[in-house]
Amino acid sequence: MKVLHTIAAAALAASVATPAFAQEITEFRIGILGGENQNDRLRSNECLRVAVEEELGVPTELFAPADYDGVIEGLIGGNLDLAWLGASGYAKAYLEDPESVTPVLVPVNPDGTTGYYSIGFARIDSGIESLEEMEGKVFAFGDPNSTSGYLIPSIEIPQSGYSMEDGEYFEQIAFSGGHEQTIIGVYNGDYDAGVSWADGQGDWENGFNNGAFRKAVDSGLVDMTEMTEIWRSKEIPNGPVVVRKELPQDIKDKVTMLMADLPENDPECAYGVMGGEIQDIIPTDHSFYESIVAAREKKIGG
Repeated sequence: MKVLHTIAAAALAASVATPAFAQEITEFRIGILGGENQNDRLRSNECLRVAVEEELGVPTELFAPADYDGVIEGLIGGNLDLAWLGASGYAKAYLEDPESVTPVLVPVNPDGTTGYYSIGFARIDSGIESLEEMEGKVFAFGDPNSTSGYLIPSIEIPQSGYSMEDGEYFEQIAFSGGHEQTIIGVYNGDYDAGVSWADGQGDWENGFNNGAFRKAVDSGLVDMTEMTEIWRSKEIPNGPVVVRKELPQDIKDKVTMLMADLPENDPECAYGVMGGEIQDIIPTDHSFYESIVAAREKKIGG
């Protein structure tokens, strides 16, 4: 990991020769994907906002739209400068405008891997233990632009022989609006089952080490011992931290380095921003997401 940080540091050193970088922008705007309620999202990312504002010397704001599309379109339209996207969200931005954003960083799991899973789950008292018990039942997904909350399960579940068309196998495919809404909805019995995301590491009762389940447990919203896993996807690439391509290069370098160093310099902040325990945040690029871009283009058309 230190070698990768050294590479990023070298790139930064080459860029800081440009004087008075903060004068090139008058503000900086950070987008936060949906998945939990707005107040929690803003609170979890306030430490990042403060750090970026101090680093760049310009007013920095957080934006937490109601859905994924608000962040994606904000980046494409030049109204946001930085966000941590899911792989499918990045794919949408890339397919709509390849010049809109650049993936610069990806979080690393505690075991050194850089992937996660879409995990199907139900209440234990529902009697549902697999997709075989889901016939004629309501299956909840988060957001159409979510990788784990829709894209990947919408591809892999039909490949296992279960149609994702309403009424053909499941009674209804419902969209809850986000990961937190799906988890709470299943927990409260509003849906028979749902999908959300996790690194798949650590203990189920803790919501794993990282992901939407972990955030729900940390917030005291659910008791994971009352729910059970019923399906798991193949490994999905962790989503990228992206920056707006048109930003001055020295601004991009400063913000990238700040986030890359977050786990070491402010572990508590990194925990909140990244939704749980991580080992590191390392450089990445478009090539890491080519399979997801291709999958989204084939499935959704951009």
